[in-house]
Amino acid sequence: MKIYFTFEPRPDLREPLVEEFPNINFVFDPKLQEEKLRDTDVLVTYGEDLNDERIELATNLKWIFVASAGIEKMPHQAIHNRGILVSNVRGIHKKPIAESILAHILSIKRALPFIYENQQKGEWNKKAQLSELNGSTALIIGPGAIGSEIGRLLQAFDVYTIGCNRSGEEVRYMNETHKIEDLMSVLPKAEIVISMLPSTPETRHLLSYDHFKQMRKDTIFLNFGRGDVVSTDVLIQVLEEGLIRHAVLDVFEVEPLPADNKLWKLNNVTISPHFSSHSSRYVERSLDIFKPSLKKWLAGDDQLENKMDILRGY
Repeated sequence: MKIYFTFEPRPDLREPLVEEFPNINFVFDPKLQEEKLRDTDVLVTYGEDLNDERIELATNLKWIFVASAGIEKMPHQAIHNRGILVSNVRGIHKKPIAESILAHILSIKRALPFIYENQQKGEWNKKAQLSELNGSTALIIGPGAIGSEIGRLLQAFDVYTIGCNRSGEEVRYMNETHKIEDLMSVLPKAEIVISMLPSTPETRHLLSYDHFKQMRKDTIFLNFGRGDVVSTDVLIQVLEEGLIRHAVLDVFEVEPLPADNKLWKLNNVTISPHFSSHSSRYVERSLDIFKPSLKKWLAGDDQLENKMDILRGY
C-alpha cells in the first residue's frame, strides 16, 4: 500500500510515522509528481494541488486526507464521481486561530498600533482611543470547533458570547445561540462580530451591505473563516463610509490580495495574509488526527474523524 504526502513533515514527525506503520510505502514529495499518483492508495495533501486530471490519473486512490479545514479548491465533482473518501483536520486550527483573533481584538481595544507607530516616531503621545474587552458582547457566526474555542477565551474576559448557526442549537461557550436566518436581528447586540463560516454555495456573499448597516458604529468585524462570505466591494464601501469601527481580515475573495486593491489604503482595516492558523505545531496536530484515522481505515472502518461530504463542502 502506498501513501503519498505532497508535503514533507519534519524528521521528528516523519520518522515515528514511518516506524509506526512499517508495512506502508510512504512517499514524501512536496512537488506532486503525476506519475507517482497512479499507484497511490492514500493521498495526504493541503488540497490545492489537485485537479480533475490528477484525480483521473490516480486510479488506485481511495482516500484523500486533507491537512486543511477548507476543501474549496479541490475538484469536488471528480472526487465524488470516483467515490473517494475525504477527511480533513477540522479542529486543529482552533488554538492558533483563537489566539490570533483575541490578539487582534485586544490590539485594537488597547491601541497597540498607535503605540507602535508613536514608538517608531519617538513620540510620547497619550491621545489614543482606549476601550476594554471586559464586558463586551461578541457574535460568532459559525461557532464550530474554532468558534467554541474563541468563545471560551472571550468568556474568560467576561465577554457575553452569542452564536449564530444553521440550526440554532446550543453550542459550548455561547451564552445564547440563534439560527443564521435571525442574523439581522442579532447583529445590533454585539460590538465584536466574528465570521468563522466555511466557503459553500449557501455562505457565498451571505453578509451584505444591509448586514453591516445593522451593526453598531463601534463594531469590530473579523473574518477568519473564508473570504467569499462577503464581497470585497461591499467591505470597501462599508469601511469607506465608516459604518463600523474596524475590520480585521485574514481571508479574502482573491488571495493573495492584489497590490492595487483599495483595502490596502484604508486606515480602518487590518490585513492578515491568511496565516492565523499557522503554528509550529500544525503538522504535529494534523498527524494526531491522521494516524488514528489510518489505523481505522486499515481495519476496514471508513467512519473516520472529520469525514466530509465533498459536494456540500464540509
